[in-house]
Order: sequence, then C-alpha cells, then structure tokens
Amino acid sequence: MTYAIIETGGKQLRVEPGRFYDIELLSAQPDEQVSIDSVLLVQHNGEVTIGQPLVAGAKVEGTIMRHLRGRKVLVYKMKPKKKTRKKRGHRQEITRLMINSISLNGSVLASEAETTVSNEADSEATTEVAQESAE
Repeated sequence: MTYAIIETGGKQLRVEPGRFYDIELLSAQPDEQVSIDSVLLVQHNGEVTIGQPLVAGAKVEGTIMRHLRGRKVLVYKMKPKKKTRKKRGHRQEITRLMINSISLNGSVLASEAETTVSNEADSEATTEVAQESAE
C-alpha cells in the first residue's frame, strides 16, 4: 500500500490514490487537475522516504470533485450578569479532492487505476474462496 503525507491549507493529511479528501478551499474549478508539491513523506512497499522538510521530486496529483461548505460551527459568547450575548455561526468553505497518483522523481509509484485493479482482484479471490467453501 502506497501513501503520502501532504501539507495543504495549513494542515497535514495522509493520502492514498483512489480516495477523496475534504481540504481547505482551492482556487480551481471542479474536474480540474491539481498537483501538490508539498509532500512531507512517501511510503511505497515498506520503503519510507522522509523529507527535510519536503521530499525532493515528490508530487501528488488529484482532481477536484466539487466545492462545498462544511458543517455549521456555532460561536456563543456571553458575559455573566451583564445581559450580553452574541451568537454567531460559521461554515467553512471546503474542496473535495480525489487523489489520482503519487509520484517520486518522475516515476509514478501508485495511481488510482492500480488501486482499483488490485481491489477487484482481491474481491474476485474472495468470491472464488467463498464458492469453493460452499461446494
């Protein structure tokens, strides 16, 4: 299993190809390709590459699925014995990003297609084992 730890929007995320993540708002349109160069760590088949602070030549590519707004956060301020109350709400702007591939020094370590193929092979093997045990 290949994964990477990236930094975006002031936060660090562990990402894998073929999965989507909700991150801070990016200034790109839906169905547009984005590449993230701020990769802190890459793990591929047990081999870990750690950056100081970033991994040189590492890149994570993804597709923006859509922009949305997060859940409402209520901010309530009150001063006791003063009859002063403030109630405000806030909804954070979020971008849903589908990770397509993780590459290191120009070579693609893992992509969404490879992950899908391996998941299908696992499900077929499980189905075959179940059929043999049923007979």
